[in-house]
Amino acid sequence: MLRYALKRLLSLLISLAVASVVIFAVIEIAPGDPASFMLGMNAQPDTVAALRAELGLDVSKTQRYLNWVGGMLSGDFGTSYTYRTPVGEMIKDRIWVSLPLALYALTLSTLIAFPVGIYAAARRGKPGDMAVMGATQFGIAVPNFWFAMMLVLIFAINLRWFSAGGFAGWDKGAAAALKSLTLPAIALALPQSAILARVMRSSLLDILGEDFMRTARAKGLTRRQALFRHGLRNALIPVLTIIGMQFAFLLAGGIIIEQVFFLPGLGRLIFQSISARDLIVVESVVMLLVFLVIMVNFVVDLTYAAVDPRLRART
Repeated sequence: MLRYALKRLLSLLISLAVASVVIFAVIEIAPGDPASFMLGMNAQPDTVAALRAELGLDVSKTQRYLNWVGGMLSGDFGTSYTYRTPVGEMIKDRIWVSLPLALYALTLSTLIAFPVGIYAAARRGKPGDMAVMGATQFGIAVPNFWFAMMLVLIFAINLRWFSAGGFAGWDKGAAAALKSLTLPAIALALPQSAILARVMRSSLLDILGEDFMRTARAKGLTRRQALFRHGLRNALIPVLTIIGMQFAFLLAGGIIIEQVFFLPGLGRLIFQSISARDLIVVESVVMLLVFLVIMVNFVVDLTYAAVDPRLRART
């Protein structure tokens, strides 16, 4: 297991190094100079040059890349061009919105998908199975931003059970903060739960056709008993893959939902920083999200090895 973990860790480090180069290169080739954007079109060249020097933009791109990577390795994400505050502090304030939102949505998605997928697999071809398949198809087809607006219309405007947007803050208590995140989490969880339920059903149906499941049935277990005792664990590997991918998506891809609900998360910070040409913020936040996504995949890989020892034997 240790050898397998070390190999995956090496792959993680290589992925991070490649990602840092790609992120820096893509953002740096975007048109527009931050200093010129901040000072306006009528700014004098010497004023722009002075601001570029102050922001550290007057050195070569290679040196800027090395400074940026070296700073992140030491815990310094740089200083925002626009707000003139450390990027690390901005990330710290915003991540406590985005990370709980992603975890909340993933929890809802899993709690919905597991029983629904198991129910559909246990009733293959029956009306219950067909109803689940139709509902999940609808869940996949509905855009989450449209669903988010419907949730606001029904539960915030008409019923007034929730606020239409904003974040209460953790200082107001966990209940108030989670209430602010409930509608966004539901909007994010709906399509993900539909996908996960279909994968759970498909994986279980594949397992039900295996020889060891037929042996379990031959020993006297009912279909339901064999499903829960022997089928679930063996069906988890593709499901874990989807859960890992979903968490990565929910963490890094919630920009639209954060815009709909005016949540001060990392997605909204990226959107605002791109609009202001605050490159150092965009680079650092995107790199942090990539790091979290890769770490999630690393944990999922280790979970694979724990669930299926055959993966360890192949290394």
